[in-house]
Amino acid sequence: MSTPGRPEEDHGLRLAPFRGLRYVPERVSSLAAVTSPPYDVVVRPDGLHHLESADPYNIVRLILPQAATPAVRNQQAADTLRRWLSEGVLAPDPEPALYVYEQRSGDLLQRGLIGALTLSPPADGVVLPHEDVMPHVVADRAALMRATATNLEPLLLTYRGGGAETGASAVIERTILRPPLLATTTEDGFSHRLWSVTDPAELAEATADLSHHQALIADGHHRWATYLRLQAEHPADGPWDSGLVLLIDTARYPLQVRAIHRLLHRLPVADALAAVADTFRVREVPGPLPRALDALADAAGAGNAFLLAGDGGFHLVDRPDEALLSRTIPSGRPEAWRTLDATVLHAALLDHVWSIPDAPEHIAYIHGTEAAVTQAERHGGTAVLMHPVREEVVRDLARQGVTMPRKSTSFGPKPATGLVLRSLDVS
Repeated sequence: MSTPGRPEEDHGLRLAPFRGLRYVPERVSSLAAVTSPPYDVVVRPDGLHHLESADPYNIVRLILPQAATPAVRNQQAADTLRRWLSEGVLAPDPEPALYVYEQRSGDLLQRGLIGALTLSPPADGVVLPHEDVMPHVVADRAALMRATATNLEPLLLTYRGGGAETGASAVIERTILRPPLLATTTEDGFSHRLWSVTDPAELAEATADLSHHQALIADGHHRWATYLRLQAEHPADGPWDSGLVLLIDTARYPLQVRAIHRLLHRLPVADALAAVADTFRVREVPGPLPRALDALADAAGAGNAFLLAGDGGFHLVDRPDEALLSRTIPSGRPEAWRTLDATVLHAALLDHVWSIPDAPEHIAYIHGTEAAVTQAERHGGTAVLMHPVREEVVRDLARQGVTMPRKSTSFGPKPATGLVLRSLDVS
């Protein structure tokens, strides 16, 4: 029986080749124009409209279909996918492959393997989640995946290889010496290249290496929960027993860890500040935003700290009252969990001080600091900006089987959506 943090030898990650669905370059304006960030990073509605207008075949029409009801949206996505396949806009590759994927921007370089990962229950400790999920989001993603019978975008998983150029790493480094299947540069400045690995010996080398490792979910907890839900709905052995992932060896290619910020739709900044005045230290800090974030980083080095914005200024909220923390933070968890900013935000501030339900009509989760501040200022809400958690804290808690509050971290760079899809109907 394997235990969290220590999968038994040869019972670790099982990554299988598949016939990827990819855009036919001649049928679209450009590969960059049909890609998108992951569905939960697209800032709606501005970002959605921008992507929809970039190209009539932009992948956002599949991952975020627009219609009056969820059922109609999902059927629309399924119909759109079926039409694109029949028109030759998307086509399956001729043979199963693992895909080497490279992202580069300046000095930042990331390479990994995309494949169909065999799903395993959490108790096996092979794939470690580190965040809680929102049931309504899992239900939404499951309905879309059920309708399209397609993994539309990969999860981002990390594992710790030995750092040496052996096994999967050796396959990757040899593969990038060959001409890629595709190469494009997206408007965020990242260049993307994709290769296929079909040689049986190389596939065996990579999969044998990965079978000794476990992985941490860096991005895609809701999609992972969706995979597991749909697998349970399809008990017979088949394509629903696997899910599309990108695996990165962070010993060779370290990821960046950023915070995910909160936008409180119905709480004006003045009311938020008045409510915390008795239990936190509150200071106005000078802008612009990068300077205010520096102040947040300095304060976060000494304890829990948050930056509130939305009224044209920046307000640093730190040094929480110990009596408040002891009264509101659940006991029986590791100290590293109890002192997380996200724990304090949700348990102390959102649940008790501000009394805000964790529901979409009250809270939005936004990856970009500027986007969070802009939306707060535009709609009279409060942006709560967070400082990122260190990766080693995330991994240590995950190995203990302890999940962090939902949307606590943002690992990146995230894979572009639309470069390769996995149909569950294509064998």
